[in-house]
Amino acid sequence: MDREIPTKDRRKILMKKMLPVAIVIVALATCAIWLAVWLSAGIKETELNLVSADTGEIESAVVTNGRIIPAFEEIIVSPVNTRILEVFVQEGDSVASGTPLLRLDTENARNDYQRMADELSIKQSEIKSQELTDETQLTDLEMRIRTKELSENQLKAEYESERRLDSIGSGTGERVRHARLAWQTADLELQQMRRQLENERRIRRSMADSKRLEGNISARNLAEVSRTLDDARVLAPRSGNVTFLSSNIGATVAAGEKIAIISDLSNFKVTGDLPEGYGDKLSVGVPVEIRSGKLIYRGKVSNMAAQSKAGVIPFVVSLDQSDAPGLRAGMTARISIIYDIRPNVVRIPYGNFFNGPGEYDLYVRTSPISLERRKVKLGDSNLDYIEVISGLKVGETVNINKLESNSKKLRIWQ
Repeated sequence: MDREIPTKDRRKILMKKMLPVAIVIVALATCAIWLAVWLSAGIKETELNLVSADTGEIESAVVTNGRIIPAFEEIIVSPVNTRILEVFVQEGDSVASGTPLLRLDTENARNDYQRMADELSIKQSEIKSQELTDETQLTDLEMRIRTKELSENQLKAEYESERRLDSIGSGTGERVRHARLAWQTADLELQQMRRQLENERRIRRSMADSKRLEGNISARNLAEVSRTLDDARVLAPRSGNVTFLSSNIGATVAAGEKIAIISDLSNFKVTGDLPEGYGDKLSVGVPVEIRSGKLIYRGKVSNMAAQSKAGVIPFVVSLDQSDAPGLRAGMTARISIIYDIRPNVVRIPYGNFFNGPGEYDLYVRTSPISLERRKVKLGDSNLDYIEVISGLKVGETVNINKLESNSKKLRIWQ
């Protein structure tokens, strides 16, 4: 007869059957957790930019942005308030010196020129008339003085004669006194007339100088209006390319308003702005490297502002090869202002993680499939290399891409 298995025994039997299954489940869960952790601390090799540290020369540089501009530009402005009547060229055209660019309305300027020419003629006629009047009046006064001199000489001779007669008893004292008074009176009148002549000469010279000055001013004003009329023809001042042109026929332009720009597009220079905090690195003559795309050129700082503006210092770079092939006006460029050159330093290629000297957490390759985070102290840089001060040895491989991971170690996945 069958006996019922006790509940306690049945539990033991069930436990024996379930134990291997539980062990397998726990082992699988542990493996899954370990695998998840292991996978989370890994990275694909395609996400890395692995480079090796080496030794060599490094040019310490401050890097900023710049713009390629023509080496020469001449801005032409309207000489008068006027209208554009005719356009002879278009933007981009190559022109020779003296080529007509625009025709401006010069009617008002021509009227001003004619009015001023008439005024100058009137002034010149007045000057000539005044000169003739002055000459006549001064000559008349000179003749009166000569007449007076003859009269004074006559009275003096009569006085001397009366004195001789009185000395021999043939004259009288009364006649001598009368003759002397007449002579002295004539002498005083003569002196007065001479002073009057000298004063008249000075006055008339001053008046003539004033008239001539007015005439010279009018002549200069006339010449200025004449130049204005010449400028209103708007000719190219030199050979080059038209890079700007006010081509709206009938448009009104004010005196001094820009109407055209002639540029030399065969030679270039570079303009840039440097933050004032790096002002001690910038000076005229400092060597510079210019990069625009794959193009690389050398030059020097040729000009810089005496004062910073809005926190930056504007400067200009002259290229060693001003007719640099491949450059075009308006292109952007990276400007490296080189302030120091040092040989035999440990260096790594430039990476997008770098934002100035200091300590960085970089991942260094410790095996073909693993990276280790390490403190690396970096120094000066340029667009090609960064100086390594400590934390890396020559030949070690390091990642120079930005990574978001904070893990101490990373596994490299193929």
